[in-house]
Amino acid sequence: MPTVLDDSLLDDPARLAAADSAGLLRAAAMAGAQVRATAEAAAEVGLSDRLDLGRPRALVLIDRPGVSRSLTRMLAALLTPQCPVPVVIAEVVPSWIGALDVVFAHTDDPGDRELAASLERAARFGATVVLSAPTDGPVAASVAGKGLLIAPRVPVPPEMAFPRGLAAGLLTANALGLLVCDVEKLADQLDAEAEKDYLARDSFANPAKALALRVADRLPLLWGLDPVAVAVGEHAAHAFAAHAATVCDVEDYRQALARPALRRAALMGNSERDLFADPDDEPSGLRPRVVLLAIRTGAAAEAARYQAEEMLPGVDRIAPAEEIEADEPIRAGVLALRFELAAVYLGLAAGSIGGAGQFSPVSA
Repeated sequence: MPTVLDDSLLDDPARLAAADSAGLLRAAAMAGAQVRATAEAAAEVGLSDRLDLGRPRALVLIDRPGVSRSLTRMLAALLTPQCPVPVVIAEVVPSWIGALDVVFAHTDDPGDRELAASLERAARFGATVVLSAPTDGPVAASVAGKGLLIAPRVPVPPEMAFPRGLAAGLLTANALGLLVCDVEKLADQLDAEAEKDYLARDSFANPAKALALRVADRLPLLWGLDPVAVAVGEHAAHAFAAHAATVCDVEDYRQALARPALRRAALMGNSERDLFADPDDEPSGLRPRVVLLAIRTGAAAEAARYQAEEMLPGVDRIAPAEEIEADEPIRAGVLALRFELAAVYLGLAAGSIGGAGQFSPVSA
């Protein structure tokens, strides 16, 4: 839906802080703290020792409403195709669950009774359950004494809990020997990204603000060049909807290019607007803007980039590997945080969150 954007707000730290009455920028910037606190909680419950069970028959990732949805897809994309065991995404624990399986779930809804019943059944059938959730309510009670509960220690709104869930999932995969990720380095890189995106930094030097302005008054088409990038795009779409009331299209770039009408609209949207064109001849609605996302590197990744850029000349591309030296999970986490902060900045500038309607655009 079109919005009136007060872009001057983004380069006015005092007004920006006043508009952010809910403290969402600060909450998002605590991503690194969430990861460290989750690692501490996991160590205290003995996650590594208790998951030292040998290779499981299957790893089941439970997909619930909220950030869990994009989180499970990101974990699955990071694990496959090299993962030596099947990785299953399901809304509830499958009927075939057994003692050789490991179940991982993240939720910020302690009263999700469907999830509680599902996890209780998994534990009853002997599966190892790792749960990232608050300590109170039916969900936590469902695994009490039978599963591993990693509780939040850094209070943030539910839509800001992605780093905590990601850390819990990565620690689980690490302990099972399915993935290698330096979670402490992830926390450090998230801190570095939050510093780059600090509200006092001008838009030209702030990647999140620049990204917010890039997609403002546009229909963002977040097309991934690899499965992990698609998962990042799904989290970005959730963040833009949650904070800026902005709808995004998220797709693998090959599938995206197979939709001729949208591809044509994307080509037109990426071209610069003709200053001398008759406004009545302009297409109605928001113009699309394609943003290509890339997490993986290597020959296949370069081939995908070349094909996409040949089909969509002049397209925007975000590839964290060009900015930081880190493994895939860290690059994915950093880009997810950048989009989250961009969504908050866009929501504040459009007046859809925080101090919505409480600030007045600067007039000439």
